[in-house]
Amino acid sequence: MGNISKDIHSKFANNRVKALLNILYTANWISGFQNEFFKPYGISPQQYNILRILKGANEPLNVQIIKDRIIERSPNATRLMDKLCAKQFIERLPCKHDRRVVKIAITEKGKELLASIPENLNKDLIKNLNEEEAEQLSNLLDKMR
Repeated sequence: MGNISKDIHSKFANNRVKALLNILYTANWISGFQNEFFKPYGISPQQYNILRILKGANEPLNVQIIKDRIIERSPNATRLMDKLCAKQFIERLPCKHDRRVVKIAITEKGKELLASIPENLNKDLIKNLNEEEAEQLSNLLDKMR
């Protein structure tokens, strides 16, 4: 198991500082793992998240709704969707009555890509936690926010 003090060769002023730095360190570790995982599929974790949102909605969504639901909030959601559109994983559907409104839909090619990605992709990230520990961690993170 990891130990942040040993991993980054540092001591901390108190446990709150240690916890905060551990969260940041772990978030970076998760991000690196997911980036490597998705490389063979030609997408990023953020693009995967957009595809999952669209598939789960079962209907085209406004861009703002996608931005509201995305896990990693970032101002580049439109750029991420541009890349998915260029790869033909999603499509833009202009509104017939209001040209300012554009909905986004997942394509069959996007659904096929999602079907090819194992659903338990994060199991290695949480393999050291049992169900009770995972719930406790989630509750503590919710409390922090």
